[in-house]
Amino acid sequence: MSRTLIIGAGGVAGVVIHKCCQNPEVFPDICIASRTKSKCDAFKAKLDGGRTAITTAQVDADNVDALVALIRAYKPDLVMNIALPYQDLTIMEACLATRTHYLDTANYEPPETAKFEYKWQWAYRKKFEEAGIMALLGCGFDPGVTGVFSAYAQKHYFDEIHRLDILDCNGGDHGYPFATNFNPEINIREVTAKGSYWENGEWVETEPMAIKREYDFDGVGRKDMYLLHHEELESLALNLKGIKRIRFFMTFGQSYLTHLKCLENVGMTSIEPIDFQGQKIVPLQFLKALLPDPASLGPRTKGKTNIGCIFEGVKDGKPVCYYVYNICDHQECFREIGSQAISYTTGVPAMIGGMMMLTGKWMKPGVFNVEEFDPDPFMAALNRWGLPWKESFKPTLVG
Repeated sequence: MSRTLIIGAGGVAGVVIHKCCQNPEVFPDICIASRTKSKCDAFKAKLDGGRTAITTAQVDADNVDALVALIRAYKPDLVMNIALPYQDLTIMEACLATRTHYLDTANYEPPETAKFEYKWQWAYRKKFEEAGIMALLGCGFDPGVTGVFSAYAQKHYFDEIHRLDILDCNGGDHGYPFATNFNPEINIREVTAKGSYWENGEWVETEPMAIKREYDFDGVGRKDMYLLHHEELESLALNLKGIKRIRFFMTFGQSYLTHLKCLENVGMTSIEPIDFQGQKIVPLQFLKALLPDPASLGPRTKGKTNIGCIFEGVKDGKPVCYYVYNICDHQECFREIGSQAISYTTGVPAMIGGMMMLTGKWMKPGVFNVEEFDPDPFMAALNRWGLPWKESFKPTLVG
């Protein structure tokens, strides 16, 4: 009987916990751990009594010794890191010390620098392999499902993929003048950083939000979208045969952009500490405290998301275009488990990734990204567990 330690108690973790409890054959025993134990206890109170046994614990995910002590006490088969990207390395260190399998949804980001890349986690490849344990990186939606979509396209429809555009559209409306649909600190750091895309073997850097396109999204309608740097570009550039260009676009409404620019202009998005009344504070962390908790947006968010990948390449010497995507309804997510769709689309794939590992479908020693495994069982699980996908062979290209 498997045991799973889930570290985190925010909006995405709530989805993971709910979905694990819906899947007791694979997750018969879970422990929910967070810095704030009361949040873990609230999930236990809501979901206890089913076929999944639930325990809770308090842990500081920045403290390797505390993590090691918890892992040794609970003895999980898998640690699911649904905490912050800042804590990836400490949790990986604890898994290495205890020889425990590891999964996360976003790659490491140093707190003092608004930069995220895989080099820090890829550095653990040999250590994890020698320890006989596996780490699965970036198993949310993007990164995560976008990598699985890419592996599926490569396996079934292409000899070579030459161009890939990843499109992330949130057509939801929460009614606030300004709020973020996932952790405000991570969201704003990501959006205000320089953009980049991968082309002809090198990175092309752009100013933040400098490249804009408009796209008509199935289920949502026409939306403005902007080119960002995103972590899966780095791994897909290595793992897709024949790839020449990868870009990532995300939609933003004008109200969000106007508020963000004002906040940026007055320094509220800065991650540099400042002196305030004799104390050091980070403006972005203070702003995060003022903004609505993304986990609270579920009851008031209406509309849909559409996230997918458009591929161009060749099969048997002939050109092929292929678009695979998921549409997720915010209100349906809330009716099912009390979540908005952004958390849902990240949490469901994390549960599926854990299921792939615990059932042995994806399991080998080392550190891996999702596109390095057989996509077929994961794609089937998306349809079963709430994220059905659609495909088209005549998509409108981005340009």
